[in-house]
Amino acid sequence: MTRLAIIGAGAWGTALAIVARRAGSEAGIWARDPAIASAINKHHENPVYVPDIALDPAIAATTDLGDAVAGADSVLVVVPAQFLSDVLTNLATHLPPAMPLLLCAKGIEIVTLKTMSEIAAELFPDRPTAVLSGPSFAREVAHDLPTAIVIASRDPALARYFMAALGSRKFRPYLSEDPIGTEIGGAVKNVLAIACGIVDGLRLGDNARAALITRGLAEMTRLGLAKGARPETFAGLSGLGDLVLTCSGAQSRNHALGVALAEGKSLDATLAGRRSVVEGVASAAAIVSLAARLHVEMPIVAAIDAVLHRGMTIERMIEELLARPRRAE
Repeated sequence: MTRLAIIGAGAWGTALAIVARRAGSEAGIWARDPAIASAINKHHENPVYVPDIALDPAIAATTDLGDAVAGADSVLVVVPAQFLSDVLTNLATHLPPAMPLLLCAKGIEIVTLKTMSEIAAELFPDRPTAVLSGPSFAREVAHDLPTAIVIASRDPALARYFMAALGSRKFRPYLSEDPIGTEIGGAVKNVLAIACGIVDGLRLGDNARAALITRGLAEMTRLGLAKGARPETFAGLSGLGDLVLTCSGAQSRNHALGVALAEGKSLDATLAGRRSVVEGVASAAAIVSLAARLHVEMPIVAAIDAVLHRGMTIERMIEELLARPRRAE
C-alpha cells in the first residue's frame, strides 16, 4: 500500500487525503496549526477548511515535518505558492534523496518568477517531481463528486505512479508530459477569474465573460509557449478546463474577490480575516513581471494587476481594455 505524506492541511490538502484513502493509499497530513491537527486526530474532521465532512479515521495529522514524512513513499506538497520555497527548504533535511514529490499549488513565485516545479528543481536537482492541476474545487472532491485532473511530469512512469496512488472511479487523473504548461495554466487562470468576478459583479453580461475567458486563454497560451510549453496543454484540463471552472464557479475564491472589488470593497477589506489564500493576488504581479521578461503581451492580466497593486480604478481598467486597437484574433 502506497503511503503519502500530505504537506498542508487546507481544503485542498485535506481533500487529497480523502482522495488517497478512496484510492487505497495511506495518507498522513502535516498541519501548521495545532488546532487543526488535533481536530483531525480526535474528531476526524477539519472544521476550518472542510467542515461537516467526516475523515477516514486512518488519516492522522502532525505538526512535525519529520514525523509527517517518516515512512512515507512520496510527498504531496499542498501549500500556497508563495510559501512553497520555505516549506521545501524545511523539508530538505527530512526527505530521502529519491523520495518523489507531487506539487499541488497553483501560482508563480513573486520574488523569483519561477513555477513550482522550477523552485523544486533548484532546491532538489535530481528529485523525481510531478505537478497536479486541473478543474477541482476541494469541497466537491471531498464530497466524491466526479472530477478530472492532470498529473504532469517529464517522467511518465512517475506520473502513472501518482495516478495509481490517487485515482478512483470519480477522481480521474490524466497524464501529461508538460509540467510547465500545466503550471502556467493553473497560475494564469486565477488572475483571469478575478477579472471574471469583476465582470459578474458589474453585471456586464455573459457575452463579456465569454470574451474575457477566450482572450484570457490566448494570453495564457502565449505565456506558456514563451516558457516552452506545448500548445495543446492549454486546450486541456489544466488550461481551458480550469479556466472555465474558476471563471464561472461560485466556489472560486478568486472569482469572489473580483465580485467584491466590483461592488466597491477594497482589496485589504476583502482579504481581511480570510484563512484561505487567494492565489491570483500575488500571481497577478508575478505573471506581469514574467511576461515583461519574456516580451509577452498580456493586457487582461496587466489590467487586473493594475487594479490590485497600482491604484487603477475598475472603471478606467474597463475603458482602457475596450479602447485597445482592433486586431486579428
